[in-house]
Amino acid sequence: MNERKTGRIVRSISGFYDVRAGQQLITCRARGILRKEGNSPLTGDLVEISVENGKGMVEKILPRQNHFVRPAVANVDALVVFAANVNPVTEPFLIDRVAAIAGDQEVPVYLCINKCDLDPAMDLERIYRNAGFTVICTSAETGEGVEQLWELIKGKLTAFTGNSGVGKSSILNRLCPQLALATGEVSEKLGRGRHTTRHVELYDLGEGTYVADTPGFSSFDTDMMEIILKENLQYAFADFAPYIGKCQFHDCTHRKEPGCAVTAALAAGEIEPTRYDSYLRLYEKASQIKQWELK
Repeated sequence: MNERKTGRIVRSISGFYDVRAGQQLITCRARGILRKEGNSPLTGDLVEISVENGKGMVEKILPRQNHFVRPAVANVDALVVFAANVNPVTEPFLIDRVAAIAGDQEVPVYLCINKCDLDPAMDLERIYRNAGFTVICTSAETGEGVEQLWELIKGKLTAFTGNSGVGKSSILNRLCPQLALATGEVSEKLGRGRHTTRHVELYDLGEGTYVADTPGFSSFDTDMMEIILKENLQYAFADFAPYIGKCQFHDCTHRKEPGCAVTAALAAGEIEPTRYDSYLRLYEKASQIKQWELK
């Protein structure tokens, strides 16, 4: 007998999708037509499935609130970007690219600076507080900031993302010790972590709180992330908002034009230099994309 159910994908791994439908957890494959249409299921997707002889099939992906390529998640209420200033040191561009992609979809971003017991990362905290981010400083070792993070994510579906070895899984274990997730050591020589999280999985932390733990990435992986259209990029930088529309030219790209309100704000110290540098790097990447490649 073929049953139809609606549920949410809580884990995606190697073409298999674990779907939570009520009290049941059903492992499914996806109809080939979904991939052919370029619409592969993602963790966080609400889906319609069919179940026959205990085997499930994803038949339809219900309309998404949002979705991301990297991290590969859908329908999130917020992204928590993890960073650190020690072992490994997070390059601000990694934070800015993820934050811009989220901003382009109007998804709130929280910055979690972890390993504060080893390095308080005061410069990183200052940059992102000045840019208008909600910043939480945490330590998986001491528990610092974990309660504050819990209050931010409680009752929401959030995705934890960030570079490898920065401590996403360790903080998740602090938030919910019964998860007992595997965590990895960071290579002292290379200054980066091993990929202990190899798939995207949605964890139920209780009180209506769900967290998608995602594989860590390196600076090289940013090339795999989605590109924002260059004309939309300025709107993905929330700290540019007070100056947009105040430039001498209405089509100002905020690079070399005279009378630019954004570069004037940069010169006045009202926009952080690393944020502006990230904007220039992302604009250059976006400029290399041909319109037909986006279809």
